[in-house]
Amino acid sequence: MTPAKTVAVALTGASGMPYGIRLVESLLAAGHTVWLLYSQVAQVVARQEMDLALPSRAEDVERLFRERFADLPGQIRAFGREAWFAPPASGSNPPDAMVVCPCTMGTLAAIAGGLSDNLIERAADVVIKEGRKLVLVPRETPFSAIHLENMLKLARLGVCILPANPAFYTRPEAVQDLVDFVVARILDQLAVGHSLAPRWGESR
Repeated sequence: MTPAKTVAVALTGASGMPYGIRLVESLLAAGHTVWLLYSQVAQVVARQEMDLALPSRAEDVERLFRERFADLPGQIRAFGREAWFAPPASGSNPPDAMVVCPCTMGTLAAIAGGLSDNLIERAADVVIKEGRKLVLVPRETPFSAIHLENMLKLARLGVCILPANPAFYTRPEAVQDLVDFVVARILDQLAVGHSLAPRWGESR
């Protein structure tokens, strides 16, 4: 599989913001271009879980991440929820792949229903219709029958449903090890090389 050069990363209001931020960092470290999308509730979760203040204006978010990861070779652009002229809003300029991480059940349901009420939903709709890779990282437990039916509908369309379920066979010693395991699985789906976690049968 050809590695995704431009990846849209959407941060929504589910718990699990460290996964999304680590994913952005890893993509930039690998020299890729990241189109960052974020919901209003993601701003609340980022502050709650990471003491990370995501500004409301996209240009300020872009500046924040450029400063935070200034030593990494990749490029990042941020787009607001209503940025309908942003590249990921059109099938004429889709990203190579898109990851919603963390993904709320509301966002997952909207994508399954083909809704496009904000840029995240529209970008996901574009990625599906253009046959690009879409990875959803739901962070919810337990799943209801509604959640599972929505996931099955999307899986049948070729969407990768990758729950944030870290493994323990790697003998994690810190929370970061658990985060890295999930992000490693996401990067594998994008064919992006990494050394975040040991693979089965290999030592760390």
